[in-house]
Amino acid sequence: MNAAPATRARPRDWAGLAVLALPTMLLGLDVTVLYQALPVLSVELRPTTTETLWIMDVYGFLIAGLLITMGSLGDRYGHRRLLVIGSLAFGVTSVLAAFAPSAGLLIAARAALGVAGATLMPATLALIRVLFPDGRQRAVAIGVWATMFALGMAAGPVVGGMVLAHFWWGAAFLLAVPITVLVVALAPLMLPDHRDDHGGPLDLPSVVLSLAAILPVVYTVKHVADTGVDGVAVVALVAGAVAAVLFVRRQRRLPRPLLDVTLFANRTLGAALTVLLLGLVSVGGVMFLVTQYLQLVDDLTPLVAGAWLGPPALLMFVAAIAAPLLARRVRPGWVVAGTLAASAVGQFLLSQVEGPGEAPLVVTGFGLVYLGLGAIAALGTDLVVSAAPPEKAGSAAALSETVQELGVAAGVALLGSLATAVYRDRISAELPGHLPAPVEAALRENLADASSASPGPELLAQAKLAFTSGLSVTAAVACVLTIGLAALAATVLRHSAPTGAEQEAAPAQR
Repeated sequence: MNAAPATRARPRDWAGLAVLALPTMLLGLDVTVLYQALPVLSVELRPTTTETLWIMDVYGFLIAGLLITMGSLGDRYGHRRLLVIGSLAFGVTSVLAAFAPSAGLLIAARAALGVAGATLMPATLALIRVLFPDGRQRAVAIGVWATMFALGMAAGPVVGGMVLAHFWWGAAFLLAVPITVLVVALAPLMLPDHRDDHGGPLDLPSVVLSLAAILPVVYTVKHVADTGVDGVAVVALVAGAVAAVLFVRRQRRLPRPLLDVTLFANRTLGAALTVLLLGLVSVGGVMFLVTQYLQLVDDLTPLVAGAWLGPPALLMFVAAIAAPLLARRVRPGWVVAGTLAASAVGQFLLSQVEGPGEAPLVVTGFGLVYLGLGAIAALGTDLVVSAAPPEKAGSAAALSETVQELGVAAGVALLGSLATAVYRDRISAELPGHLPAPVEAALRENLADASSASPGPELLAQAKLAFTSGLSVTAAVACVLTIGLAALAATVLRHSAPTGAEQEAAPAQR
């Protein structure tokens, strides 16, 4: 059935999508630029090990913890307003981070960036839901949205390397300023302001409970990645679970909840969230290891390593655009399953890497992994946002982004820990006796520490082989997980109609 003319997007709406693409690209860029700047700022600011972890992690902690709150805030007070305020705050705090004179102030600026960043993703997705009521056009628009995030992540290493070659480390943060200026100037002109007029005031106890539920879980997965499972991890996980139960109970009692938990009763939405979560687990760990392989095993500079990651990013770009177009004629569940199967092939190729000098094989395998990521990011997000009523678009978008943040964090923690265990087991069998204690400790810790300890070419070669073994085993585990996830997508999403088809009956599916 043809959509009514009123439901079709106008040229002005597509121009609005271009405005929404700017903060999306900025968030992707900010993820990878800091990895380039960290070695340099560590020399100048001399943060402790704990401070370094907080510089890296506090941004993601607060984004993950505040996404649900910010999505609900946008539903109540207007997504365009939230986007403008968040973009302005992101630009200002980026300047503060660029000129931070100490590690403590940089941590505070990164925390403020996390709060501002949490406003951007739910607002952009919710406004896409409003601009593109037609299912086919919305699927393409979300594909563009996912692609711009991927392009930002891909450009980060290259742009960061170019900036650091000519300026100081803080210049990497200043890249956000011109982008936020454009968003603040153009958003009021190009975007509608959408809200739920019956949303009611924000329930502050629910905000506290949501933070208490999400932050301990994010902390747990990162803590496990650094130190393994211990009492602190168990206590944090239990505390998060208790807070989650209390949060859900409170939402069920409130007439205007922070998060409408009845959204989970929608089969399509729940299945799409599961695919996003588990898919990002398998991708997150592999992505973490591949970037290390290129720099630590193949000894590529950050700029060259970033260039090698360009082709995989291009495949992600293609998948994010092509998957929604293919889903017009083929059920989205089959498209997701097929691209996940391609990811499994890529992870199998990565499991065959044996040592240095295999960057082409690594990049080929990683490209196929990214192919699946592009498809699930675009289609999975579209399924989640489309399954929710328009007045709950911000909350649904926040759910989508929250599970993706948790998926990446869990992937790095779980698969990264597995790779570390394999590395330590392999290197321990190769260490000779009578090594200086600092050198031996560095070799047993990880490849980065081993490289900085200058243990000699033979031992460093053994450390590189041990790291590659960890990559291979982790990729094999991710391959099995992805095959299972492809089967899950083909099964639980089989009822989802092709994009743009009549979907009014979808909420009734059980």
